[in-house]
Amino acid sequence: MLTAFARAFQTPDLRKKLLFTLGIVVVFRLGQHVPVPGVSFQNVDQCVTEADAAGAGSGLFGLVNMFSGGALLQLTIFALGIMPYITASIILQLLVVVIPRLEALKKEGQSGQAKITQYTRYLTMALAVLQATGLVATARSGTLFPQCSVRNDIIPDDGIFTTMVMVIALTAATALVMWLGELITDRGIGNGMSMLMFTSIAAGFPAALWQIKQQGSLANGWIEFGVVVLCGLAMVGLVVFVELAQRRIPVQYAKRMIGRRSYGGTSTYIPLKVNQAGVIPVIFASSLLYIPQLLVQFAGADSGGWTDWVTRYFTQGSHPYYIATYFLLIVFFAFFYVAITFNPEDVAENMKKYGGFIPGIRAGRPTVEYLSYVLNRITWPGSLYLGLIALVPTVALVMFDAQQDFPFGGTSILIIVGVGLETVRQIESQLHQRNYEGFLR
Repeated sequence: MLTAFARAFQTPDLRKKLLFTLGIVVVFRLGQHVPVPGVSFQNVDQCVTEADAAGAGSGLFGLVNMFSGGALLQLTIFALGIMPYITASIILQLLVVVIPRLEALKKEGQSGQAKITQYTRYLTMALAVLQATGLVATARSGTLFPQCSVRNDIIPDDGIFTTMVMVIALTAATALVMWLGELITDRGIGNGMSMLMFTSIAAGFPAALWQIKQQGSLANGWIEFGVVVLCGLAMVGLVVFVELAQRRIPVQYAKRMIGRRSYGGTSTYIPLKVNQAGVIPVIFASSLLYIPQLLVQFAGADSGGWTDWVTRYFTQGSHPYYIATYFLLIVFFAFFYVAITFNPEDVAENMKKYGGFIPGIRAGRPTVEYLSYVLNRITWPGSLYLGLIALVPTVALVMFDAQQDFPFGGTSILIIVGVGLETVRQIESQLHQRNYEGFLR
C-alpha cells in the first residue's frame, strides 16, 4: 500500500488528485472546530471535560459523534457531519426496492442514477433540518450532557432568532460537507463521503489511545496501551481477511453467431462477498437500540414502569440483555440488507438474456434457487462476524474500564479498513493504466 502511494505521488495528475483530496480533508477538519453561533464554547468545553473525567463518554450520541469526528459534542458547525447523507442514502436504497418508479430509474443507467442522487440530496437537506432542530433542542434542555453542572447554560440565549440562526448554520454546513464529498469524488481519489467518514473516525484515534494509557495502572499505562494496539492490529488483519473473502460462482457464456462474427464463449464469475452487507447492519442495530434510550431521556428516568425496565436493561452497554439484543439485531439486519440489495432473480434473468449459465445448473428457476442457497450460506458467517466485531467495544469496556468510544470499535475498524482498501484499489487501477500506456502504443 505504501508503495502504491509513493508511486502515485510520482505521477503528476495522480499527485494533483491526492493533494486536492488532502486539501478538502484539511478544510473539513477545520470546520469541525468552528463553534456554532450562539453556543457558549467555554461551557461546552467544561461539559466535555466533565463527561470525560466521569467516564460517561458520549452515551446516547456516541455513533453520531464518532462519524462527526467529535464535532457533535463540541457543537461546531460540522456537528451533524455526514450522518444526514448516510441516512438519506440508506433510505433511498430501501425505497428503490419498494417504489417501482425508483426501481425503474435505477435500471436506466447513469441518467437514472443521477436522478436518484438528486433525490438523495433533497432528502439529506430535509433530514439536516430535522436533526439540527433536534440537536439544538437537546442542547438547550441539558439532555446532551445530563451530568454536567452547566448543562443548561450551553446556549445562553434561548430566543427564536438565535435558534433559527443555529439551525440554519448547521443545515448549511451539512450542505457544504455534502458538496466537499462530491468534489472529492469528482476531482480527487476515492469516494468523497467515505473519505470524510474515514477522516472523522481516524481523527479520534490518537486521543482515545492516549486516554487508555492515562487510565492504565500497569507500568504507567503502557502495558494496557500496548495490548490495545496489538488487539487493534489483530482486528485490522481479521477485517481485511474477511472483507476480501468472496465466493466466486463460475458463469459460462455460450457462443453466438451474428452474421459472420462470433460473440460470447467467455468464462467469468459472480463474486459474492462474505460480508455482503458491509457496515450497514451495525449502523441499523445501533440506531434502533438508541431509540429506547432516547425515549427514556425525554420521558424522564423517574417515570416508572417501562422507563425503569429500559434503564435497567438497555442503558448500560455491558448488560447481557443489551449485548444479546445488539448481536441478534445485527444478524437480522445483515440478512435483511442482503435480501434487498442482491436479487437472485434479476441476476438469473440477466444471465439468461445474454446466454450465460452456471455450469451444472439449469437456467431459470434452478439458477435462482442455487444463488439464493449460496447467498444464505455465505451470509451466515458474514453476519456472525459482524456481530462479534461490533461487540469488541463492549468487551473492552469490561476489561479495560474504557469508555464507549473505544478506539478500535467494530464500526470504526470496518469503515476505516473498507475505505482504505477501496482507495488503494482506485490508486492501483489508475497506476496500471499509466504503466500500460506505453505498451499499448
